[in-house]
Amino acid sequence: MSNNFKGKIALFVIGGIAMFFAVTAIVMWLWNLLLPEITGVKAVTFWQAMGILVLSKILFGGFGGKHGKGWRAKEKFRRMKEEHCGMSEEEKQRLKELWKKRCETTGFFGKSE
Repeated sequence: MSNNFKGKIALFVIGGIAMFFAVTAIVMWLWNLLLPEITGVKAVTFWQAMGILVLSKILFGGFGGKHGKGWRAKEKFRRMKEEHCGMSEEEKQRLKELWKKRCETTGFFGKSE
């Protein structure tokens, strides 16, 4: 590896760490600005804000990376579109009637009350 490439990697890592600390500072600032007055909770320290940030990532964001849920949904939609484009007009009409019948009897998302 060249020194230029190693320097770019080091810069990328340092930039990522700096960005994480900057976002943590923003979370702390917003928390201390808004929540104590609105809900009456205590102000948080920088390290508590970092913990809140990590916890919210675990609870709401997951660690899916670029192959997370969104990627699977796009892939599924792409496959369905390809299948639909390959259907004849009779097959499309049968599928349309099947879904219409299914929605009338059970509702779109399951049994209706």
